[in-house]
Amino acid sequence: MTHLPDPVWPVVVLAFIQVVDAILCVRPVAFVAQCLEDVKWPRRHWWMMSPIKFAAGAGLLAGIWIPYLGAVTCAALVLYFLVAISMHVAARDFGRNLFLNATGMLVICSVTGVFCFVIR
Repeated sequence: MTHLPDPVWPVVVLAFIQVVDAILCVRPVAFVAQCLEDVKWPRRHWWMMSPIKFAAGAGLLAGIWIPYLGAVTCAALVLYFLVAISMHVAARDFGRNLFLNATGMLVICSVTGVFCFVIR
């Protein structure tokens, strides 16, 4: 495992995705709100989504210079999306949100982690 990402660009792209997602969650846009409702995520916890996603974006970007932070953040995102997928399955939400959004992001995070931190 490498201590800094190589190449850097996939980490930057993933950070950008996380920041855009965080912005969409500040006051959840319709499709984000519908996704949160579909998995029965309590409304009183919706406020957490933006700080978590902004922190992920910041961790990925800081991880370009701080050893292991990018790898740890990537691993945390993989866990986050595994939990998201399990919530979709538990709620029997087998539509676009599960297969395109959550599973797609799991693949992106996993590939970024392996490509940038494991394979040299």
